[in-house]
Amino acid sequence: MRNMLAVCKREIKTYFTSPVAYVVLGIFLVIAGYFFYSQLAFYSLRSFQAMSDPNSETALSVTEWVTRPLFGKLSILLLCMVPMLTMRLFAEEKKTGTIELLMTFPVTDLEVLMGKFSACILVLLALLCPTLLYMVILAYFGSVEWGPVFTGYAGLLLVGSAFIALGILFSSLTENQIIAAVLSFGALLLFSVLSWAADYTGPTAAAVLNHLSALEHIDSFSKGVLDLKDVVYYLSFMGFCLFLTVQSLESWKWRG
Repeated sequence: MRNMLAVCKREIKTYFTSPVAYVVLGIFLVIAGYFFYSQLAFYSLRSFQAMSDPNSETALSVTEWVTRPLFGKLSILLLCMVPMLTMRLFAEEKKTGTIELLMTFPVTDLEVLMGKFSACILVLLALLCPTLLYMVILAYFGSVEWGPVFTGYAGLLLVGSAFIALGILFSSLTENQIIAAVLSFGALLLFSVLSWAADYTGPTAAAVLNHLSALEHIDSFSKGVLDLKDVVYYLSFMGFCLFLTVQSLESWKWRG
């Protein structure tokens, strides 16, 4: 545990002594802020239209019209941002040769991996925490269902962690950060759009594609439903990618 924490602290320091974390954080918050503003403006417009309609008897739900679409858009935004966070974790170490020095320390491959993974999770939390201000704004001007908000953030944390695990895997396979980022983004995009082909296949294949599609599992969280199969999917995805990363590191040591 001590070795893992030491690696984690080292990575956090590297993130915040370079422009990477600040650039990613700035871009994420600007785009997330635009998503929130546009979704809230659309909700306000539809609410005024509903109030002026004598046939409309129920008020529009903030959860259905603002928070649920917002969480869906934020998950897509994470798909674009996470490769920027993970691309350097092992690729830069290999390019500069510092990974050889790191591996000579009395630490295991798993401790190194989990230290880097934990640091990236903390940066992910730094991205998501400021967006809580949006929920505070909604609560100030109206009513918010906090259950879907809490499960929505739990879903974002799970999907972000799964994306990080996949990004770290590709970073361990190459010495080039750009290649690692492109491969990570391409793989994440593929896993996110698998469900698009479900309508053109048989029922069995459609069920498999829908289950493998990463973003299909986020919707239930934004509804306030904590479905075990969705949690298991993200944890399995994460665990499998981390397992492959350990094998990649061991293979690199064997070849070296």
